[in-house]
Amino acid sequence: MNMLPKHRAADAGDAVPENRLSGDGALRPQPVRGGPPRTTLGQTSRPSGKKRRRRKRLLPILALLILVASLAGWWWNTYGRPGTGEPVSQTAVVERRDFASSVLATGAVKPQVGAEVRVGARLSGKVAKLRANIGDQVARGQVIAEIEKEDLEAMLAQREAELQLAEAKLAAVHRLFPKEIERAKLDIARWQATCTLGELEVARETNLRQQNITSEATLEQAQERLAIAAAQLATAETAHELVSLRYEEDLKQAAAEVARAQSSVANARVQLAYATITAPIDGVIASVSTQEGETVAAGFNAPTFVTIIDLDRLQVDAYVDEVDIGKVRPGQEAVFTVDTFPGREFRGTVSAIYPKAIIQDNVVNYDVVIDILDRHDGALRPEMTASVTVLLETKIGVLAIPAKAVKRERGKNVVYVSVDGQPEPREVTVGWKDGAWIEVLGGLEEGQTVFVEAPPAPRNNPPQL
Repeated sequence: MNMLPKHRAADAGDAVPENRLSGDGALRPQPVRGGPPRTTLGQTSRPSGKKRRRRKRLLPILALLILVASLAGWWWNTYGRPGTGEPVSQTAVVERRDFASSVLATGAVKPQVGAEVRVGARLSGKVAKLRANIGDQVARGQVIAEIEKEDLEAMLAQREAELQLAEAKLAAVHRLFPKEIERAKLDIARWQATCTLGELEVARETNLRQQNITSEATLEQAQERLAIAAAQLATAETAHELVSLRYEEDLKQAAAEVARAQSSVANARVQLAYATITAPIDGVIASVSTQEGETVAAGFNAPTFVTIIDLDRLQVDAYVDEVDIGKVRPGQEAVFTVDTFPGREFRGTVSAIYPKAIIQDNVVNYDVVIDILDRHDGALRPEMTASVTVLLETKIGVLAIPAKAVKRERGKNVVYVSVDGQPEPREVTVGWKDGAWIEVLGGLEEGQTVFVEAPPAPRNNPPQL
């Protein structure tokens, strides 16, 4: 038998291979379970268990070194740099700037007061003709619609006939009563002549009676005829007076009847005119609410036929926030654009500020009316969204600092001023804000350095205002 080759002593962690005899009689090594496989020519050997354990011990050490290096870098950047030993804060210098402040607002194009009219009917009836469509251009006085008016025309004819009758009565009064007055005057004249003759006769008979030429009876008869003539004269005068008074009263009554008939005719004509609906203004038909053939009933609210808008009389209602409304004044210039023409700018001027606020989603806005100065030739239409810029007055050379430097502390506006490199709080009075800058009205001087971000105060010595 061949002797087995000698092997080196196995380590404590090495597995001892077991040699077995193969089928051809050669002795071949066999791998031990749990141990590393043997290598053959052309194969890479796997690391041993000892090396794997060494790697596992190194990984935590490397992670700890990386963490320590990161903490050291952060500490150096924050506290380790040469200087004050405090975090570095951004600073700015109080300088003079020009402020061209403006107020931005969103609004809408609206018709002016009186530029949008709802045209309706004042009487009931069937719509006979409708002569308007949406988008049609109409002129003032142009016929828009007509309501059936046969009954109104018949009523007008009746009122005109009544007027003719009243006028005829008036003419009769004018024609007849002067003749009756003239006849009464003739009666007065006749009886006056009879009285004069009777007086002469009585005087003659009295003279004859005194001479006993005539009898007493003859004298009495002459006196009786004189008395009758005097009575007839009085009656004629009374009749004349009555005729004159009657003439005056009948004349007034006939004239009143004529006036009443004329009023009735005028009313009938007005009612007939209501049947023809015309445009009260120049403009464009914006909507049609009643169609031809429909029957409308006029009550407390007149039924609307069409809505007319004068596109040349438009304005912009800008809704300005309550924060900025105190800066806006009537007469200020404004510019605006609409989404339809974003590259076209329209000029305007502030004409009014409505006193009542508009509150929506707990946001308080005020309606600022802007009159449009530029001719737009129909480019603007009602309800277009407008982006408005109200131009305020310009301030030249005012003290300014970054708006971020102003802090609100205990109800005061505070700025931290750099004094020998240390922050010192100062109360300031601010004014306008223009972008990232804010105007300083008091509390700072030109050239001073302020902290844009307030640095942390020392723990043992907090800043006092």
